[in-house]
Formats: sequence, C-alpha cells, structure tokens
Amino acid sequence: MPLLYPMAALTGLVPAPLPADAVELGRIQEAWGIKGWVRLHCHSAKPEALLQAWRWYLLPPEVPYAKGFDAFEGSVVVRVHSIKPHADGLVAQLAEVPDRNAAEALKGVRIFVARADFPAAASSDEFYWVDLIGLEVFNRQGEPMGVVRDLLTTGPHSVLCLEYLSAEGKVAERMIPFVSAYVDAVDLAARRITVDWQSDY
Repeated sequence: MPLLYPMAALTGLVPAPLPADAVELGRIQEAWGIKGWVRLHCHSAKPEALLQAWRWYLLPPEVPYAKGFDAFEGSVVVRVHSIKPHADGLVAQLAEVPDRNAAEALKGVRIFVARADFPAAASSDEFYWVDLIGLEVFNRQGEPMGVVRDLLTTGPHSVLCLEYLSAEGKVAERMIPFVSAYVDAVDLAARRITVDWQSDY
C-alpha cells in the first residue's frame, strides 16, 4: 500500500518507551498552517500539563482513526518547540515535524505526558484527576464508600464516580460531588479521601 505522506518528512521521530507514569492528555486533530504546526484536542478543559511539558510521547491513533496510519509504530518522543491557545483549543509546533505533510501524517495520534513532568498544582486543595483515580473513599464514620474509578464534569463542579460492592455482592456505583461541602480531606500519600456522606444517600 503506498504511503499517503512521504516518510522522509518524519525521519526525526525517535522511538522511546512510554513512561510507566504516562497519562494521555489529548490527541492531534489535524495540521494547522504550512509550517508543521498541529491543532490539538485536549481531554481536559485545563490543559496546563500540555502547555508546560516540553516533551511528549506519541502513540498511533486508535480505531477509527488508525485505518491507513503508517507514520510510525510503537511510541515515539517529540520535543515541543512552541504551543499556544488558538480559538477554543491549542496549536503546537513540534521540533521533529518540519512541514504540513509531516503534520498531516500525525492526524489522530495520541499525546501522553509523564506525570512527573506535570506542573505543580496551583494550591493545596487542587488535584489532578489522574492522582484521584484508585483512591479509597471513607465517610466521617470510617465506613468505606468505594474506590474512585472516574470523575465527571457537570458544569459548576466535578463529581467523584465510585465503585463498590453492594450488600448483594454486586458491583455498584456511587457519585459524590467533589466540593468542599462534602469532601473533608484528600490524602494522596495514604491514597484516601474522607467525605461527609452516608451509604444510604
């Protein structure tokens, strides 16, 4: 099958194993302009980690974007030359992507950043979602509420989505607003969240 884009345009990509703490933060949507810039789709409304990390790890796109993709295999590392807000998203220029052909070849590619490269949280009561996943949640009485499996954004605030075993031994879901009115403490070291919540809410 002939290549849609010349591989010579992407010879600067360096294979690199994905770090154990890598977090998927977005994907490349499309080429932007003629100088190798790309438009990004960010998974978070607050993309500080993408804006400040100088090193990204790229993985090939998943279905349905993967059909015909042959720019690279496995994971590669790229250096962020420049990144800036544009319209309602971000655009970036990668050192290893010299022109529009190369940028177009990366459509759908997934972007990962090592958790160690994230900027520090702005305050002691702000947390990255990835750090909350897997934490055990207990109420003030010490009763287990479940384990954080996901977070949802509902507009004014986020919601903890917990998974727990019901009295019948079945996996069930509980949702608790992630706001100070209900969340007493988050202890990342102990991997524990304390909430003002009851099991029959």
